[in-house]
Amino acid sequence: MPQRSVMETTGNGSAREGASSTPARSRAPSHHHRQFEVMGAHPDANGGTHFTVWAPNARNVCVIGTFNDWHGQPLERIDDGSGRFSGRVANARPGDCYKYRIESAHGHWMDKADPYAFRCEEPPRTASVIWNIDDAHPWGDREWMATRWRRQSQRAPISIYEVHLGSWQREEDGRLLNYRDLGTRLAAHCEAMGFTHVELLPIAEHPFYGSWGYQCTGYFAPSARYGTPQDLMVLVDTLHQHGIGVILDWVASHFPADPHGLAGFDGTALYEHADPRQGFHPQWNSLIFNYGRYEVRDFLISNAIFWLEKYHFDGLRVDAVASMLYLDFARKPGEWIPGPHGDNRNHDAVRFLQDLNTSVYAHFADVHMIAEESTAWPAVSRPVEWGGLGFGMKWNMGWMNDTLRYMQRPHFYRAWHGDDIRFSSVYAFHENFILPLSHDEVVYGKGSLVGRMPGDDWQRFAGLRALYGMMWTHPGKKLLFMGGEFAQFEEWHHERTLDWYLWARPLHASMARWVADLNALYRKLPALHASDFDSRGFAWLPLAHHEPTILAWLRSSDEDGTMLACIHNMTPEVRQGLPIGLPAAGTWHELLNSDAAAYGGSGVGNLGRVEAAPEPLGGMPASAGVTVPPLATLILSNRHPSTFEVPPHARH
Repeated sequence: MPQRSVMETTGNGSAREGASSTPARSRAPSHHHRQFEVMGAHPDANGGTHFTVWAPNARNVCVIGTFNDWHGQPLERIDDGSGRFSGRVANARPGDCYKYRIESAHGHWMDKADPYAFRCEEPPRTASVIWNIDDAHPWGDREWMATRWRRQSQRAPISIYEVHLGSWQREEDGRLLNYRDLGTRLAAHCEAMGFTHVELLPIAEHPFYGSWGYQCTGYFAPSARYGTPQDLMVLVDTLHQHGIGVILDWVASHFPADPHGLAGFDGTALYEHADPRQGFHPQWNSLIFNYGRYEVRDFLISNAIFWLEKYHFDGLRVDAVASMLYLDFARKPGEWIPGPHGDNRNHDAVRFLQDLNTSVYAHFADVHMIAEESTAWPAVSRPVEWGGLGFGMKWNMGWMNDTLRYMQRPHFYRAWHGDDIRFSSVYAFHENFILPLSHDEVVYGKGSLVGRMPGDDWQRFAGLRALYGMMWTHPGKKLLFMGGEFAQFEEWHHERTLDWYLWARPLHASMARWVADLNALYRKLPALHASDFDSRGFAWLPLAHHEPTILAWLRSSDEDGTMLACIHNMTPEVRQGLPIGLPAAGTWHELLNSDAAAYGGSGVGNLGRVEAAPEPLGGMPASAGVTVPPLATLILSNRHPSTFEVPPHARH
């Protein structure tokens, strides 16, 4: 299928390059997909607050809070068939806590948090908080927003730093940092390391901190653990002013059964399915949204648009898409109900995802909708009108699994498992892929990335440098979880901060230098990013004889004529004078070598260049004898480094 930029037919085909990112409110007089404008608690100019809640099967609904000593004040059912209750409380003001007291059809009373609350109490407290979201901080990211369409083009470099806010950095006494402080520190770190984006693990309010945000109850409220909604705006604004995009991890696949949350909201299965074979998620002990219900779809799509509009997020990474698409996901026979066609596909979820992406891209032509989808479902990142799901990009989980399985093998055995490391090239352009080394790969006993490399300490660090070199030169955008940039040795745990003291140790500091230089080269050279989704920018380079543990490929771009020979040695054995086919004779300059002493390597290389002779090899018109360092990545260019400012550490 033809490729398209982020500005082109990404969702419903209506967005074009240069389109405004301002939501088109005038298109629809109703609040379709903008329910946050009327639902929830909205303070008015007269010192009161207007409350609206959806509870169609409730007998009565009251609002209780600090403004009425938690005694119920009845809301009236709106007589329009919508199932909403509404009313104004004269003395309810921003900062007051509240809940809805709901009487079910069977006379049972429940206290529920507001699904549309803009703020919640800090857990373990569970009340909603009246808040004026429009008392926003004065945004200073106009330049970023005006140029976002270019910075986030599918031909642009996108290197994402994935972060869990509660464990990235903390105060010295262990207290969590405020969003504002986190924004300042993240901006400085990402600038130094060269990342183009930050991706935040879910920050919508979640009662259980150990869920990392994936079991959220306050869908419109950023977690109060880190400050106010305006504090979060400052975090995003700060990163934008430093030229760094911000992606939000967003959960629409399930929700927890906490009694104050969405579960059985009005005494019935309102947001979920009543039948546990459809509405209960056995893998996560949570509930599944009923995507066939209009109000539920509207709730979720409104939520996506809310985060992108009110907080200026630059994209949403949609969690666990596979669990939404398949009715039998994580289920045994008899634990699920086939669809209307007798298959295992959730057609309501498919329609929801297509509507979600179409609506988001219609409002914001310059954001990214990213799918975490772990199966071979076709056309995930293809337009809806082509039969796709309409996402802009998709995590390449196959590449991640195959690559890490290969890299964990002892070096001696890798020669017999070359398919693991080569197979990704077969399907690299079937979707618009992001290559993720995410939080899921460094938890639950898996160990850290460097800890999973075989061999002694030197070999482990060299192997991780080779892995990153292979990742940064492989087609696809990049994502690395925090700590990976300096080879955090301990497995990640959400209750503790990263081991920043490791930066004082040479091998860890050298790893950070390598990642920073990879990012610098990736951002500088179109050959490494402009053709991430275009097969014309990638080709395997032939070797004179079978070398199953040597990977060599060509990256190129039509923008500036640069060609890069990317050569990776997956064993500790040096290859002296290895004949490699190249697309042109002449001098090929050594841009980066992960075995350079500056990166903690042994210093094996080619003295800065190799000379390719016009001697054909394997279909290439030229070839050169290349010394390939041990457990290393070597990047050679047909252009002299002086023409594009090679990172200084690479010159050796």
